[in-house]
Amino acid sequence: MKIVLAEKVSPATLAILQTEPGWSCITADKIKGSLAEELKDADALIVRSAVQADAALLEHAPKLRVIGRAGVGVDNIDTAAATRHGIVVMNTPGANAVAVAELTLGLMVSMARSIPRANTTMHAGTWDKKSLQGSELRGKTLGIVGLGRIGLEVARRARAFGMHLIGYDPFVAPVIARENDVALVSIDELFRTSDYLTLHVGLTTQTEGLINKNSIAIMKKGIRIVNCARGELIVDEALVEGLKSGQVGGAALDVFTQEPLKNSPYFDLPNVLLSPHIAGATDEAQEAIGIQLAMQVRDYLKLGVVQNAVNLPSLSHEEYIEVAPYIEMAERLGHFLSHAAPGNLENIQISYTGRIAAGKTDLIRNAVIAGIFADTEGGNSVNRINAAAIAEERGIRIQEDKKEFTSGGVGSVLKVVLHSSTGDTSASATVLHGTSPRLLSYDGIDIEAPLHGTLVAIRNHDVPGVVGRIGTILGEHQINIANFALGRSTRAGRVPQGQALAVVQIDVPSPAAAGTALAALKKVEAIASVRLVELGS
Repeated sequence: MKIVLAEKVSPATLAILQTEPGWSCITADKIKGSLAEELKDADALIVRSAVQADAALLEHAPKLRVIGRAGVGVDNIDTAAATRHGIVVMNTPGANAVAVAELTLGLMVSMARSIPRANTTMHAGTWDKKSLQGSELRGKTLGIVGLGRIGLEVARRARAFGMHLIGYDPFVAPVIARENDVALVSIDELFRTSDYLTLHVGLTTQTEGLINKNSIAIMKKGIRIVNCARGELIVDEALVEGLKSGQVGGAALDVFTQEPLKNSPYFDLPNVLLSPHIAGATDEAQEAIGIQLAMQVRDYLKLGVVQNAVNLPSLSHEEYIEVAPYIEMAERLGHFLSHAAPGNLENIQISYTGRIAAGKTDLIRNAVIAGIFADTEGGNSVNRINAAAIAEERGIRIQEDKKEFTSGGVGSVLKVVLHSSTGDTSASATVLHGTSPRLLSYDGIDIEAPLHGTLVAIRNHDVPGVVGRIGTILGEHQINIANFALGRSTRAGRVPQGQALAVVQIDVPSPAAAGTALAALKKVEAIASVRLVELGS
């Protein structure tokens, strides 16, 4: 493995990657030519905020599997281009949670006790004690918008100050809020009742401009606002107006829409504290970010575990261990069906039944699609990261259905139906004993067969002598049968009544032998179709 660390990282970060046998780490100071040249044979790229990992750069990185961003924002990475290339983009949210929470509380205390002005007047030789009368945080209501890792760290510290905590986050479980003594309220109620308001959400279409003229108008007069999240959460003109009118008693801003901040109306307002995006800038936080990212990159390259990905839902190590056999099975099932659709593929329907339906299924879905495309033109560029995006580019619709509970039988089943211009084909599979992928049905016919190795899928008329003829022909070509599964049509469906299916797992002595054996099978009058499927061990 080759990892390019395009910007400076801590020694501890580098050590995690360097200790892996056979891994080569190219640090920023060792990049002799251009970064593009260095990425030609790289498996991973680690950046901070300076390097622009844009579409043009990624064109020079055919082997790249993962881009790691040491920090939260990924504005310097073209995630859409990375997804098209099948590259995971990871960041490190939460590694600096304590640092951001501590600055948030520090800014609140600074506003409550006018610490910056006290320091300035003292340095100017002025003993201005009377005008520096402050207020306590104790008993005040703190409204927290966003109860992720940072928001909860703020809550824990604010609780020690004796503050009353309320929060708004539609994506947090009530039990988590209760455990941290935070009362969940609507966003309007939070605005109306907060003495202090702190923002800890990402930038989305829903959160952009959250603090605006209308929201400020319903806030408690004299509210104090802290923003250590994203500058775009606040409409600057509205906040300036609120600060001037006294509707907003004070603000502490660490982030801004345009950075660095220049020619800002905030400069002339005495009731605003400004800092240059330093919330996460502590020695401890930067070390934690680097170590976390190195472990994420290592675990993805070694184990396939996707953590904190911005272009794919993430799995914890424990979640990955549970779902990994189904991801592998899903790709094999997709590959098994890849050439079975009778016409141009239009729609892929994926159904999850049982335990797998309750978990994160995005990687299972993508594995199915990657398996279907594996033998197509350009199939080598389709993987479990970009599969859904490529399907969309090709105009193929993806439909997913989930049913968590079953009345009995196999615990978790995956069913895939390929809808084409001239007909459909389907198959279902499961994983037995945690490691063994098994085919359960094919075109509506129950047929249990191993979903690995070299398989011959045969459709035949349900008449005597076919099974014997198949065995004879394979034996004549020195091909050993490892498993022979049979199923027959008993109801109306894609396979007419009177037809049967056989899935034969074989040991292939040579490609030539397999080719001649298949040609001989196709000549048998009772056999309607024969397919060879290579699924690997």
